[in-house]
Amino acid sequence: MVEELYDDKVDDYSEDEENTDFRFSITSYGADYTVDRLVSRLRDNKIVIPEFQRQYVWDIKQASRFIESLILGLPVPGVFFTQEKGTNKMLVIDGQQRLLSLQKFYDKKFGSQLFKLKNVQDDLEGKTIDDLSTNDKNMLDDSVIHATVVKQDSPTDDDSSIYMVFERLNTGGTKLAPQEIRACIYHGELNKCLSELAENDTWKQIYAADNKRLKSQELILRYFALLENYKEYTRGLKGFLNNYMEANKNPGEKKIAWLSQKFITTIETSYKIAGSNAFRIGKNINAAIFDSVMIALTIYSDSVPNIDYDHLSKAYRALLADAEYLSYVESTTASQASVLGRIDRAIHFFCNGQINQRGL
Repeated sequence: MVEELYDDKVDDYSEDEENTDFRFSITSYGADYTVDRLVSRLRDNKIVIPEFQRQYVWDIKQASRFIESLILGLPVPGVFFTQEKGTNKMLVIDGQQRLLSLQKFYDKKFGSQLFKLKNVQDDLEGKTIDDLSTNDKNMLDDSVIHATVVKQDSPTDDDSSIYMVFERLNTGGTKLAPQEIRACIYHGELNKCLSELAENDTWKQIYAADNKRLKSQELILRYFALLENYKEYTRGLKGFLNNYMEANKNPGEKKIAWLSQKFITTIETSYKIAGSNAFRIGKNINAAIFDSVMIALTIYSDSVPNIDYDHLSKAYRALLADAEYLSYVESTTASQASVLGRIDRAIHFFCNGQINQRGL
């Protein structure tokens, strides 16, 4: 197993727990769906499970027991949806395992095998959907699953409550990481771009770790958000990244191309000046070093006609030895003072004398 090489502590999510000083206004309503209607809407992409959600983790016994409960007429938990803006599709907030189990049974596939009920009562054991009696098939088709559909009425400028609802409902065996939740509720062109850039060869040589919790994508998102908006950053890294990803969910091909080009060019420059040890003090990537160095290198590259790699290498080493800079990347890194301080300090080291002497 590849060792995890991304330092969680620098994110300061413990100090960033979105303790809001306002109340949400949320509209919710109930909707009862029969099982056959749910499966039909899943197939027609009218009910959407985001491109990335927690992976399907139920085994065939768990899925079979859920389906058995419906055939037997036993009550089952409801599901939660939110209606996606612009498409009116129902986005699954909670209930993925149950919904996918139904779709798999109706499609007669569980992974690479035929979906036959397992570990259920004798008269259902080993049956596919085609093997069910008419009564049992009708019972399953007509079983009702209650859905709660939630919509945020205020604040009107974001979907912060939907993030929080998702975060609180999806607390099963392992709590979802913030980027896993973002990938679920802000799915779109930007999310696809983040996934593609996470596979960039140069970046993977630097990151060099399992990307189990989408931490690689979160670092790239962090770079994008701060590159465009770091001067407006106040406090609250989680909310800052949420707001950026929501606002840029589907920004269009031109912006996606611009973001991709900035990241690829800058990560290649980083590798040339620091190799696979880029953004580290010890063995782990330090996210605060990553965001400040990446932004400073982007600003430098955009401002000079030719990149002076020798200058950048010397500046990088000097930056990592600077006491003031280190104070910004080693504690309370999500505070406004730390975010602005480390970015400004990195810009000073990389750009001072190289840009100013050209009058830029």
